Amino acid sequence: MEAEAGYVTTHVLDAARGCPAVGIRIDLFRLDGETRTLVRSVVTNSDGRTDAPVIPKGELEAGGFELLFHAGDFLDAAGLAGESPRFLDLIPIRFGVADPGAHYHVPLLLAPYSYSTYRGS
Repeated sequence: MEAEAGYVTTHVLDAARGCPAVGIRIDLFRLDGETRTLVRSVVTNSDGRTDAPVIPKGELEAGGFELLFHAGDFLDAAGLAGESPRFLDLIPIRFGVADPGAHYHVPLLLAPYSYSTYRGS
């Protein structure tokens, strides 16, 4: 399927401290059934966002994707991980793109013992 003008963005909020989560590595995978293909890796900036869309305009295609948030390293560095082994480490969020012309915003709200996501705007 030909790419359209849609794109994917994300951001991570440190819900425990009420601030952006800086320096979290995020891996983007394209899914084909249970096969995962790494597309790119990005890191959150001082605003908890990536410097550019995770999937830029013109590159988004319909199908399945996974964002893998490396939350454990961030929680350790912030002194929030708690006991060892930490409760949360790698957080995968799988989502589908039905309309490659749309904007998909997939944020992560992160705390040491919980997380949530939603389709943002």
